[in-house]
Amino acid sequence: MASSSTIPNLSLTLNCQTYIDFKPPLPNYLSFSYSKRRRPPCLFTVRASDSDFEAAVVAGNVPEAPPVPPIPAAPAGTPVVPSLPIQRRPRRNRRSVVLRSAFQETSLSPANFVYPLFIHEGEEDTPIGAMPGCYRLGWRHGLVEEVAKARDVGVNSVVLFPKIPDALKSPTGDEAYNKNGLVPRTIRLLKDKYPDLIIYTDVALDPYSSDGHDGIVREDGVIMNDETVHQLCKQAVAQARAGADVVSPSDMMDGRVGAMRLALDAEGFQHVSIMSYTAKYASSFYGPFREALDSNPRFGDKKTYQMNPANYREAMTEMREDESEGADILLVKPGLPYLDIIRLLRDNSPLPIAAYQVSGEYSMIKAGGALKMIDEEKVMMESLLCLRRAGADIILTYFALQAARCLCGEKRIISTV
Repeated sequence: MASSSTIPNLSLTLNCQTYIDFKPPLPNYLSFSYSKRRRPPCLFTVRASDSDFEAAVVAGNVPEAPPVPPIPAAPAGTPVVPSLPIQRRPRRNRRSVVLRSAFQETSLSPANFVYPLFIHEGEEDTPIGAMPGCYRLGWRHGLVEEVAKARDVGVNSVVLFPKIPDALKSPTGDEAYNKNGLVPRTIRLLKDKYPDLIIYTDVALDPYSSDGHDGIVREDGVIMNDETVHQLCKQAVAQARAGADVVSPSDMMDGRVGAMRLALDAEGFQHVSIMSYTAKYASSFYGPFREALDSNPRFGDKKTYQMNPANYREAMTEMREDESEGADILLVKPGLPYLDIIRLLRDNSPLPIAAYQVSGEYSMIKAGGALKMIDEEKVMMESLLCLRRAGADIILTYFALQAARCLCGEKRIISTV
């Protein structure tokens, strides 16, 4: 700014730095106020209007501003080359944190997480060796405390997996629909404590089966489809009656979604949703989970009902059947190794898509972090973001609490900047 300026319609020339106090617009007259302190150079303050400032600028009396910053120097030895004739430079939209945030296509929120929780009849929380940081939670206390921690950081959806005593297991898995069984009791307890908690349940016989399979096993080793579906329907109704919000058949029996929808509706549970494990592959990533529930098959494998990892188009067949039978949510399991399947369902179905980041994925990231081979937190967050980018609306992940805490921490940092 020049050392002095002439304000239009005022014959007195004033030193702007000393006498003029620039304020928000006032009426088109100048107001004067005498200083209370004895400062001879500053006798009064002039409050100028917007038009006064505009007139000064038009007259060429432009206020000073910081100089244009110099162009940063390149390191010594950098070749001098003409600019490439490129019209579109995508890096322009990536050059700052603010721009990257503004143009980010995929978001991640604690609301996207469903927290899988293992429960058992004991009072103590028992660590799971193959899944560092995970426990079989005592259903009365440890579980309630873990749910409270999750809710504190915005995770308000859980899915329950029970560790059933061997003495209660049977070839037909009848304990699965015991109204006073571990899962129904736990649902009632959680709903009493947290009425707005969204509770997903697992519908399958493997935790209750003495054979460790998702269905009833015939003496020749064949998994019986229709008879298993009959049991699963009773299990789903028992869970709905206890207060479950979403029942989740993970068994991969044919026709179970339609039969379950009819059974739920007949019992007055039209409001209970079905999240179908639409594309559940016979994966090698499930090992730590089976240790957690002690549910390894007693013989054979699950390849006659779970999908072949080599198959892509088959997922479309399962998707169409589940849609036609009344599924509300379609799930892909595992998650990260099957991003293409998540995208396939996302592009071909209007229904919400869920992805299960399974125990093997979780344990590998934990192990890599413990060995300092990777940055556990960064890889965790990247893996979850990838599942969202592929098209998953919700993610079942054992990282739910840890990731939500990271997200809440990021928000606190941003809010203080």
